[in-house]
Amino acid sequence: MTDQDQTPQLNWREGGIPVSTRFDDPYFSLAGGLAEAGHVFLAGNDLPARLRPGFHVAELGFGTGLNLLALAQVARVPIRFTSFEAFPMSPDQLAQAHDAFPELADASAALRAGYPARRFRVGSVEAEVIIGDARDTLPAWQGRADAWFLDGFAPARNPELWGDGLMAEVARHTAPGGTFATYTAAGHVRRALQAAGFEVTRTPGHAGKRHMSRGRLA
Repeated sequence: MTDQDQTPQLNWREGGIPVSTRFDDPYFSLAGGLAEAGHVFLAGNDLPARLRPGFHVAELGFGTGLNLLALAQVARVPIRFTSFEAFPMSPDQLAQAHDAFPELADASAALRAGYPARRFRVGSVEAEVIIGDARDTLPAWQGRADAWFLDGFAPARNPELWGDGLMAEVARHTAPGGTFATYTAAGHVRRALQAAGFEVTRTPGHAGKRHMSRGRLA
């Protein structure tokens, strides 16, 4: 399967928010995507306080690259970022999505400039996007992350990205004491992460959402 075959079909909501027709789910919060990235994925992993040279963030679900852009905003030392994405947006789709965040214009331009090669730099972040089904690509990955952004589409709509086997692979590819954060507090996701070895906590979600989940590898 080529990247072209995998390019997502999108609808666009007011405010420039892309919605996947495959999963019937928006790519970022209707209540502020950048704010959600900061609350869930950065604060949920105690970032930027933990960042140090060589720190490695990994992600399930690259989407528009918004979480990478949020990370690049706060990174002041050289760090690494690896994201797993089954349905990569085209450069034109990325550009349209990034129009919603004019404050990130320089960083998003750097992302799009390097994106076709799947390895690129955004600020202090060395990024790689690994294309394919994460159930295949993550087990083959040789890296280990200090922090995970678990950002697939909603578990009810994209269950493949939240199954027990994949959560076990997340744990297997986590450094000792490493963490995860995700916007979902679905019980089966929390149980899968606990079974994989994480100590899991529910905390308040973004913009009035009742709960999100975060945890540390025991």
